[in-house]
Amino acid sequence: MNSIIGLALAAIFTLSADLALAAEGLEGASMSIWWSLPFAGILLSIALGPLVAHEWWHPHYGKVAFFWAFLAVIPLAYAYGTATVGAALFHTMMLEYVPFILMLFALFTAAGGLVVRGSISGTPLVNTGILALGASIASIIGTTGASMILIRPLLRANEGRATNAHVVVFFIFLVSNIGGALTPLGDPPLFLGFLRGVDFFWTTTHLLPQTIFAVVILLAVFFAMDTWLARRDETRVAGDEPVRVTGLVNLALIAVAIGAIVMSGAWKPGISFEVFGTKLELQNLLREGVMIAVGLASLALSSSKDREENGFNWEPIVEVGLLFAGIFTCIIPVMVMLAAGKEGPFGGLVSLVFSPDGSPNNAAFFWLTGILSSFLDNAPTYLVFFEMAGGDPAKLMGQLAATLTAISLGAVFMGANTYVGNAPNFMVYSIARSAGVNMPSFFGYMLWSGAILIPLFGLVHWMFIR
Repeated sequence: MNSIIGLALAAIFTLSADLALAAEGLEGASMSIWWSLPFAGILLSIALGPLVAHEWWHPHYGKVAFFWAFLAVIPLAYAYGTATVGAALFHTMMLEYVPFILMLFALFTAAGGLVVRGSISGTPLVNTGILALGASIASIIGTTGASMILIRPLLRANEGRATNAHVVVFFIFLVSNIGGALTPLGDPPLFLGFLRGVDFFWTTTHLLPQTIFAVVILLAVFFAMDTWLARRDETRVAGDEPVRVTGLVNLALIAVAIGAIVMSGAWKPGISFEVFGTKLELQNLLREGVMIAVGLASLALSSSKDREENGFNWEPIVEVGLLFAGIFTCIIPVMVMLAAGKEGPFGGLVSLVFSPDGSPNNAAFFWLTGILSSFLDNAPTYLVFFEMAGGDPAKLMGQLAATLTAISLGAVFMGANTYVGNAPNFMVYSIARSAGVNMPSFFGYMLWSGAILIPLFGLVHWMFIR
């Protein structure tokens, strides 16, 4: 496995938030839709691999990710030149993948040293309370931070339940996605909007009613479902050991990591270094250094006993890192074709977001941003539609506020539709599976999201999208 990790890391490619660079060398308007086949292939591999080849899949998923990435990149290099593709891959690796994986490393490592001890029973009231807490703090510390802090206590509380996968599914809905809709700290798409000039509290004021509406309905549905299922379970009776938290230094380290993310968006010293045509800005380099320091500090300051009690191991982050490296590599031509707008092979889809008179169709912006966010990662998808709507933050916050609201809601809310829609989703899935939870498959999870979330999003559309 180490050799596969080394090969994959040597070929880690992910989509750049700066689509303009990719568009200069890769001509989306002239591309064929066949360029999207590696992306479809890796998604199908993730969906079907654990089902049809369970024993083979887990030792070899790194090879599968590398295979599809290789299949996507080599034809691109042949068609557009190794220099063009190499520069684009270096650019995206340094500006997107490295920040992505280092943020996960910092938060995953710090949360792994934070242990909640004591008697916590996974009753419907307790579970609903944990989900409500997670949804409440997700916009403050981010969906990834909230997910990493709360998933293990929730799993421990429900380890005595015969049926507990639904708890994790609703956790992904609420904590890993919808709860992060209120600030740029909450979810990566909104942070990209902040970097592009959207006011910090714009999302709070414009997405608050929809977020409260969705969270309250999901909590009510969960409580009713969990109450019904709990009556069928032989739930373990909790003791009377008081609840206490150890490893609190990790809370401070998580705060440092979040502070570094905020700093990188707010502080613009104007100092940068160009390497192979890629501009590396000082504030971003400092942020990555802080993430490394947070992870190493957590390992040094946390008790090994605490990590052992938490069931901490590196497999979840290795799995997420390798599979998402493959996904984001294969997604590059797909996003370039989307960025080509009406001139590209997805022009039919793109044209749906505007009415014949040229005005934006906000319902189409909501659903198309959401559906593509479910499979293409919600952060770059948000950026594509942000630019498609004009890319002027002042206009989008004013005259086109309803359009930006639709784009933001679609990206954040519908990132919950699949395991790959938002980074924390797959991490939570992997941690829960490692803890012995019988999690639904890729398609099984989509049955859950289709049955529960799609009707909810239909209500959001009917009540709020104009």
